[in-house]
Amino acid sequence: MSYQKELLEKLRSRQARVAVLGMGYVGLPLAVVFAEAGFTVTGIDPDTRKVKALNQGRSYIQDVPTEQVARLVTEGRLKATDDFSVLQEMDAISICVPTPLRKTGDPDMSFILSATEEIARYMHPGLVIVLESTTYPGTTREILLPSLSKGHQLKVGEDFFLAFSPERVDPGRKDWTTINTPKVMGGITPACSEVATVWYEQAIETIHTVSSAEAAELAKLLENTFRMINIGLVNEMAIMCQRLGVDVWEVIEAAATKPFGFMKFTPGPGLGGHCIPIDPLYLSWKMKTLNYNAKFIDLASEINTNMPRYVVRRLMDALNERDMHLKGSRVLVLGAAYKPDIDDLRESPALDVIGLLKEKGAVVSYHDPYVPSLRAHDGETMHSVEDLLAAVRQADAVVIVTNHSNYDYAAILEAARFIFDTRNALGDLGRDDPRVERL
Repeated sequence: MSYQKELLEKLRSRQARVAVLGMGYVGLPLAVVFAEAGFTVTGIDPDTRKVKALNQGRSYIQDVPTEQVARLVTEGRLKATDDFSVLQEMDAISICVPTPLRKTGDPDMSFILSATEEIARYMHPGLVIVLESTTYPGTTREILLPSLSKGHQLKVGEDFFLAFSPERVDPGRKDWTTINTPKVMGGITPACSEVATVWYEQAIETIHTVSSAEAAELAKLLENTFRMINIGLVNEMAIMCQRLGVDVWEVIEAAATKPFGFMKFTPGPGLGGHCIPIDPLYLSWKMKTLNYNAKFIDLASEINTNMPRYVVRRLMDALNERDMHLKGSRVLVLGAAYKPDIDDLRESPALDVIGLLKEKGAVVSYHDPYVPSLRAHDGETMHSVEDLLAAVRQADAVVIVTNHSNYDYAAILEAARFIFDTRNALGDLGRDDPRVERL
């Protein structure tokens, strides 16, 4: 029996032993979905705190209930370890490790390289490997394949199977989750695509198979480049509307009444999360190696990156109009997470806004019901104020950076001396109130 046929039988019967490398925002939900589908799943992570928590049945990811983890651990469907030697026992491996950008703007591949090296140490016939970490086109074929093929005679597409399937996790969503968000799958060979697709089909509702790993890699980058550029467009529209004396939020709502040919995006204080601010820059970096400048990406990135400075500049102007100076003023930042109703601080524009306010001499505090503490750019550990409305009353200015749904905006407006609302969180509240200014 061929390795492909044997592996397909194991996958379809859920007898294949599954490993997920990286137990973070992507890896843990994926591991849980595979375990719920009937696979026996081992999560691998070098962070011993995560390993201990999972083996005790505790979740540290907001979207994954502790009760679910506890049940799967008790049933023997899910366990965790920091010992990579268990890979020699696995039939299917999913790689869900971080891929940050270096300060120089090029991708930091160290986590992918480290994971691939560990897998290579324990390579054996009849193994399927899927990379989910977002990266530049060509990574799966040019980086993973040579490393996994080194030092043995195993042939890709016959003895082992390699594919790319971009993660599409959107933290905090209840409607589209790991199990029902369609997954793109692209293999190094057609056989790789088939094996990987059959594996994921056992747990995820919809798999869209493409012709190559490169097509799958580019699909992910297109998704987030589309969002990044459109957000850059409305951010620039906000700047232009302010110069023209027009309410950008009114303009956007008016444009959104068109039932075709327009998709609503909203401006804000900057981009956050691991995906949108970073993923398109992988593509931009890759194209520079081919002597091509991705002009749309670079321009949108420039606009979005400068939004925190624009917010602070607008706040300075607003305070000046009220015969106040930013230096020495007490500024309360509302919301630190990168988007509403989650605890994720990755690339949050709130961190940049706080840092810039501090640089200008403001006395800065923050409140976020999901983020009890944070480390500011200057190294200071800050804690969310305990009494929100008391802090609002004491502040010279309140800056709404993240529009959490559980804020009582009417009470905040009543207590505030001045609010700069970067998200239109107040809506019609205080529409003509001189104490309120919007982005």
